[in-house]
Amino acid sequence: MHIKMMNQDDFVVEVASEEHLKYVDEILATIEEAANIRGTGIAKRKPEYLALKIREAKAVIALKGDRFAGFSYIETWEDKHYVTTSGLIVHPDFRGLGLAKRIKDMTFSLARTRWPHAKIFSLTSGAAVMAMNTRLGYKPVTFEELTEDEAFWKGCDGCINVDVLRRTDRKYCICTGMLFDPTEHLPAKISDEVLERIKAIDENVE
Repeated sequence: MHIKMMNQDDFVVEVASEEHLKYVDEILATIEEAANIRGTGIAKRKPEYLALKIREAKAVIALKGDRFAGFSYIETWEDKHYVTTSGLIVHPDFRGLGLAKRIKDMTFSLARTRWPHAKIFSLTSGAAVMAMNTRLGYKPVTFEELTEDEAFWKGCDGCINVDVLRRTDRKYCICTGMLFDPTEHLPAKISDEVLERIKAIDENVE
């Protein structure tokens, strides 16, 4: 694959929907492969979990034609007072094209639109993600400023570095904690079409 022959116009980055469920296994395999190469570990997710995120309009996918190119999803904690944008991945064939930034920007805007008063946080060991977070307004914080939701921290059990987290009584680990406080920024915007879909989903839940 010659990435020099591709540009941003070759890719569609959108909020994932039912038609994208067929990519779940490939997404998980790509995330795991990237983590193995970095040697930093990940919070592992099951196919059913990712599929639910897609059905709930809590995920963003990038495609080149019908080929999977990238992905990220959203999780909420403590009754939606905290939000994370997680699992950001770009397929190896499409790296170096600025695709991660497009996915991150849309996932971030989606999270801010759906939960405008929530604090958005990130745990990451990747320099590129830290740089994107900083550009969006995240600030480095101690783990004490992140969610106390046990369900979130349980997700770290599948990481190869979880022993560090446990030994430090969850005060720090290999990852860096970063936090976006919505009170310090203007509201985000997202398309009317996606907003209508979110409204329909929320009404069905209620």
